[in-house]
Amino acid sequence: MFKLNLKIALRNLWRNKGFSLINIGGLAIGLASCMILLLYVAYEWSYDKQFTDHDKTYVVYQNAVANGKTFSWAWTPNAMAPEVKEKIPGVKYASHSTYPNAKLITSGDKKLISTVIFADQSFVKILDYKFIKGNPDQVLKGINTIILTKSFAKKIFGNEDPINKTVTLDNQDVLKVEAVIDDVPANTSINFECLMPWALFEKKESWAKEKNWGSNICLTIVQLQDNKFFAEANADMKGIYKRNQKDKFTADALLHPLDKWHLYSDFENGKSVGGKIDQLKIFLMLAFCILLIACVNFMNLSTARSERRAKEVGIRKAIGSSRKSLISQFLLESVFITFISTILAFALVEISLSYFNNLLNIKLQIDYGNIKFWIALLALMLFAGFMAGSYPALYLSSFEPIKVLKGLKIRTDSSVSIRKILVVIQFVFAACLIVCTSVIYQQLKYAKNKPIGYDKSNLIQISVEGRMREESKLELLKTQLLKSGAASHVTTFSKDITENGNNTTGISWEGKNPNEIILFNNRGIGDNFIETIGTELVSGRVFSDKFPADTNSVMLNEAAVKMMRLKNPIGAIITWGGNTRLTNVGVVKDFVVESAYQKVAPMIFYSSRRDGAAVIIVRLNPNQNISSSLEKIDELVRETEPNYPVRRKFVDESFEAKFQNEKLLGTLSNWFGGFAIFISCLGLLGLALFMAEQRKKEISIRKVLGASTANILGLLNKDFIKLVAIANLIAFPLAYIIINKWLSAFEYRVPISVLPFVLALSISLIIAILTVSIQSVKVAKANPVDALKYE
Repeated sequence: MFKLNLKIALRNLWRNKGFSLINIGGLAIGLASCMILLLYVAYEWSYDKQFTDHDKTYVVYQNAVANGKTFSWAWTPNAMAPEVKEKIPGVKYASHSTYPNAKLITSGDKKLISTVIFADQSFVKILDYKFIKGNPDQVLKGINTIILTKSFAKKIFGNEDPINKTVTLDNQDVLKVEAVIDDVPANTSINFECLMPWALFEKKESWAKEKNWGSNICLTIVQLQDNKFFAEANADMKGIYKRNQKDKFTADALLHPLDKWHLYSDFENGKSVGGKIDQLKIFLMLAFCILLIACVNFMNLSTARSERRAKEVGIRKAIGSSRKSLISQFLLESVFITFISTILAFALVEISLSYFNNLLNIKLQIDYGNIKFWIALLALMLFAGFMAGSYPALYLSSFEPIKVLKGLKIRTDSSVSIRKILVVIQFVFAACLIVCTSVIYQQLKYAKNKPIGYDKSNLIQISVEGRMREESKLELLKTQLLKSGAASHVTTFSKDITENGNNTTGISWEGKNPNEIILFNNRGIGDNFIETIGTELVSGRVFSDKFPADTNSVMLNEAAVKMMRLKNPIGAIITWGGNTRLTNVGVVKDFVVESAYQKVAPMIFYSSRRDGAAVIIVRLNPNQNISSSLEKIDELVRETEPNYPVRRKFVDESFEAKFQNEKLLGTLSNWFGGFAIFISCLGLLGLALFMAEQRKKEISIRKVLGASTANILGLLNKDFIKLVAIANLIAFPLAYIIINKWLSAFEYRVPISVLPFVLALSISLIIAILTVSIQSVKVAKANPVDALKYE
């Protein structure tokens, strides 16, 4: 019976090549789109789950109340890990480490900038990386040692065995290679190429030796013996700051699961409320919608062709076939078509994966050796096959053989109604996608074009390395950059101007409410900072070498003045850290250094002559060629510090990275929304093809009676236009709810205007009219004699 049903399925596919092509093509595109989206979701979902006890591992977060709200971050004091290990019940390991940062690693003539981490020995026990060489129980115990990843070891030593060879860190510390580990997976939150002992960090930064509860300098990771200890351990964590800071208590601590760190990174009032998981939910919904639209196409076209298969059903029933066997046959046809579509989908996925990997800057790939993948694929294929074939199978198998064989017209009212409902469902999804994609684009454009308080174009940052940290060398380089003509203005900054970090609550002033806690961003700035970045001085003056006492001066931004409620900010005495008295000499216009979607935080600036600078900020001379200016800048930097490679980048490119998630969402929505609309068009085209064929005689009679081509096109399009209009009316409230929830995450957001809804209605109507008319116009222009000559 199976063999017979398969032959019938093949025969029907061959006899109806046009419909088969539309069905297979639509399902293939739907399945391919669904597979790519699910691969991406699976990739993001697997973040930080590569480690053996990832489910028992937690990141210590700090909740601090300031500025009238709760801030949450995974920065903790160096005293946190020892305290947790000693005092918190159920803790197996507690580790502290620095966050990844760039350092120079040298071996012979090779000078490479590498991402490095300083960590204690518990780090590699909690995160059990695969050791290729070396003893995991003995690493990170010394001071001048280093662990390399496999790929970095190959970069610096080639094919030589790196064990016991030496490298130099920042041209200062000679380190012996004690182990090589497998490359850190791309889908992990802690990425590095070199791992070094925490004792080395303390050697280089002597202040890190002292246990300090007021300075958040590291990442603390905790692993429990068993998750049954979690409730008690988390409860004890809450008061850890209060127990150690006494009257200075300002924060609570909590344990945040490592395997949720990537997806649930957004906190509100000290509690995890979501993050990238919200984006994944959108992609899952998009994957389901695209597959559903493809399945709807199959249902529509199968039921539309019902009359052609009515006699087949009648004859098979007359010779003894049961309804159950007919349902089995039609479902087999559906699954068979889905199987062919899946093969084609595989080809489409393999062809397009490289493009999407470049687009998303990740490495998605199909793991053919993973049994879970094949089980998931089989489940997806069967789901699509049975879903697509369910209604046609039930509908076609319900025909009564006597009526069919007598030649009576089969009532298709119910199938027509179902087909209309299915078309409406398709265009509800399509309209929703158009509205949502339009608003995402508007929000991204708004955030990018919103004034950020300074001019980021033609602005570059150069990392201060080695001898450049010497004040005399730095001043000489600044002078040379200006004299060369490559730069119109030069200044320094204590951090990458587009990065977060460097916050303090230790600021007080006359009139401050002692119970009020305000969190300030603090940054060191150089002379000519205002002119270089292109911001404004609201009042007062800037730091200058004409004022040697500026090491005891600060500047504030407008948000800080407002938060501090200073009526006369210039000359205000500010106490920093309890005993350092500083004078405010100027007020700077608010400019963005953190999120472009949130309000600018209060900022306090100090002279970088006090603590040095991390970057040189250069405004390129607009009258010079950019390429030659960059070459000249690189040459001058190399002359100042020849032992380090030049690290520079454009500020606008760094700023662009802030919108990565929104760009990703917009790009994928555009692509797969377009696929969903295209699949809907395929279904509409097939339906229009069938409808025009069914009404060929009616159209011919109308033409004989004087109807024009335009009249006939209007007649054929009218029903579809009604369905699309109804679909939009249903889609608009749904789209509004979805997009309003998405926008609520941003303090700065575009208002939801009528434009995206008008655009969705216009596009869906134009698509429907064009799709139906492409086929209908052939019938409308056909010679009526051909259809009526046998009547």
